[in-house]
Amino acid sequence: MAKLYFRYGAMNSGKSTALLQAAYNYEERGQRVLLAKPEIDTKGASQIESRLGMTREVDFLIGSEDDARALFAVHRQRIRDEVDEELLPAAPADVACLLIDEAQFLTPEQIDDLFRIAVLDGIPVLAYGIRNDFRTHAFPGSARLLAIAHTLEELKTICRCGRKAVFNGRRVDGRFVFDGDQVAIDGVAVTYESLCGNCYLEESGGVLG
Repeated sequence: MAKLYFRYGAMNSGKSTALLQAAYNYEERGQRVLLAKPEIDTKGASQIESRLGMTREVDFLIGSEDDARALFAVHRQRIRDEVDEELLPAAPADVACLLIDEAQFLTPEQIDDLFRIAVLDGIPVLAYGIRNDFRTHAFPGSARLLAIAHTLEELKTICRCGRKAVFNGRRVDGRFVFDGDQVAIDGVAVTYESLCGNCYLEESGGVLG
């Protein structure tokens, strides 16, 4: 049976790099894959961007109101049609895997769609994302993934002090902040730093959430 996988980690834990490597591994073996990410993640527009400099265009974006399974079905059929029309006669006749970047930004209902793709459609889904926001609150999409994913895998990174990083500190104009909207995309004014519990509490004045 195909499974829904959630591969999670703090910022800078190599999630996008791991996703692109997984896509490469499938394709190196002659398999077809589909890549997607939430539309709200405006960093990189319609591309997945690794901090190591690798980029790749996604096959589709998922809007906040979209049915993720229906979108997947459209693009899965496109792959099948390419084979039917003998545009890619040597390619497999179906999608081998769906890979999702920044899965924390999906809604719980869309995470349920991913589960249905795995269980009912028989296509493995590899979802990559972070668990918690800068206030240590779980993203709704991540909370749902932690509840229903068949397999959970933590991608690890380290804090500036050398300990394992588990939290994501938000900086605005270079200073840590601990209130504001849950979603603020990493960019010029807003940046993030992966922190261990000790360093997070030091910066927050002992406050969690």
